[in-house]
Amino acid sequence: MVSTALLADRISNFGSTIEFFAPGLKRWQTQEWKPSNSRRFLPVSVTGNACALQCDHCQAKVLEGMVSVRMGENLFTLAAELKASGSEGLLVSGGSLLNGSVPLKRHLKYVKRIKEELNMKVVVHSGVVTPNTAEALAESGVDAVMLDIIGADETIRDVYHLSLQASDFDRSLELLADANLRIIPHIVIGLHYGKLLGEWNALEMIKKHNVDTLILVILTPLIGTPMAHIPPPSLEDVTSFFDYARTNMATSKINLGCARPMGLEKVQIDKAAVELGLNGIAYPAEGVIEYAKSLGLTPKLYEWCCSMSWAGTNDNLTQVALT
Repeated sequence: MVSTALLADRISNFGSTIEFFAPGLKRWQTQEWKPSNSRRFLPVSVTGNACALQCDHCQAKVLEGMVSVRMGENLFTLAAELKASGSEGLLVSGGSLLNGSVPLKRHLKYVKRIKEELNMKVVVHSGVVTPNTAEALAESGVDAVMLDIIGADETIRDVYHLSLQASDFDRSLELLADANLRIIPHIVIGLHYGKLLGEWNALEMIKKHNVDTLILVILTPLIGTPMAHIPPPSLEDVTSFFDYARTNMATSKINLGCARPMGLEKVQIDKAAVELGLNGIAYPAEGVIEYAKSLGLTPKLYEWCCSMSWAGTNDNLTQVALT
């Protein structure tokens, strides 16, 4: 039996539209939706496959599927190549330095040209920021800034191998907010070896700031990493946190991002996300679009990152028709 209280509140606050996203981060399709342009929105790594942190849950494997800025190439040249092949936007990311930041600065000078000359959207993944980095991001004109928010010092130390504290992530949010940047924080549910530890504190930090959209993702252990043998968080823990987040951020957009377990568990997670009033889902499981319709929601499909729920259909980006 579907609990309708949170879904009713979500419709009251946001209307009946639910958004589904399929960026070109991986090959994906269902019987309900086959994306028409897999290159519409692509991730770019400014460090290739290199990351100094080698976090226990990733060890830079996420970077392997990204387009790299090649030696002697600049971000504008790469963006122009991608534009010619059908891209409308970029997620500029990369591996972290030992201080938890992504080395973006020398690439930011190209953002205005990419936006003005190529008419492309540019979202960046910043990692932890300093005042100078926040200022540089604001001056560059990036459309939005993404960063993971970790609420437990133990997770920062043991999983990320960083000599930082949760307060440093809170400070990054404050700096980005002070710079009037559009902020898209992420929380990884189960990041501490499959257990929830700092997620509630992370949400409390995020609540204090004017963020655009909260993205929830779920630990998905990757082969070849120290967490390969770790089971993901339980469905009960995941849905409990969905409930907590929706209740405590009732008027903020919350999307379910790319990373989460596959198979039957993905179907269960995605249906729970719909039932508990989340605003959008990346790469929805088979049948979930129809399920949302059965609950009175109106699906809209977009072939770009779920961090771009602010863009909508009036921002020169393509909405895909539901067949």
